[in-house]
Amino acid sequence: MSVIVTDAGFGPDSFTGAIAPAQAGALPAGTRALDLPPTADVTLLTGQLDGVELIRIAFPSFSDGRGFTLARRLRLMGYAGRLRAAGHVIADQYAMARRAGFDEVEISDDLAARQPVEQWNFRADWRAHDYQSRLRA
Repeated sequence: MSVIVTDAGFGPDSFTGAIAPAQAGALPAGTRALDLPPTADVTLLTGQLDGVELIRIAFPSFSDGRGFTLARRLRLMGYAGRLRAAGHVIADQYAMARRAGFDEVEISDDLAARQPVEQWNFRADWRAHDYQSRLRA
């Protein structure tokens, strides 16, 4: 089981349907959700994201930041659907995930037990906790 983290805290997964693994070439017709590894070349998805409601990007380790770059690139390509970081993302990285373009984070029940909702909620006001806001003040 897993826990979905949003700015509102912990919650269940509201997406229903299958999440297709990334593959080379064209996406199959009717693909609603896509799983991307951190090594994916998102430029290969150009022009194929219409109708894709959710893209889940894997984080194999909390020290692997390639997923942040993928999220940013997808947003710059115009993807407006749900972006989900999944795997080893820690509460300290939540604000960065939101700034990179992620809408939510999927974590394991074990991680949710080690880092309770209060730690994630502390970082939920991610717009106010960046160096640019402090410089403008």
